[in-house]
Amino acid sequence: MSLQFIGIDPNTGDHESPTVWVDRQNKEIVFQGWKPSADLTAECAAFDVPGHAKGIPENEAVVRIPGRMVHMIREACDAVERADDVS
Repeated sequence: MSLQFIGIDPNTGDHESPTVWVDRQNKEIVFQGWKPSADLTAECAAFDVPGHAKGIPENEAVVRIPGRMVHMIREACDAVERADDVS
């Protein structure tokens, strides 16, 4: 995997570090974030999305990313799109 570091929460402390990377090889955005509360996880799992079963599959997870990282997420989106030009 060829991860490209995009950014880390600017308000991170010594023990928390929401982070954004881009996997250029697989053209994916990778997030490290906070684990959600049980209530939020349950709410996400119960959400009715047309064409999808309710619940969170075993190979997926809900993570929380602070809004102050939106610019990093945009940068990661741009980097994934540019990966097409590099491949």
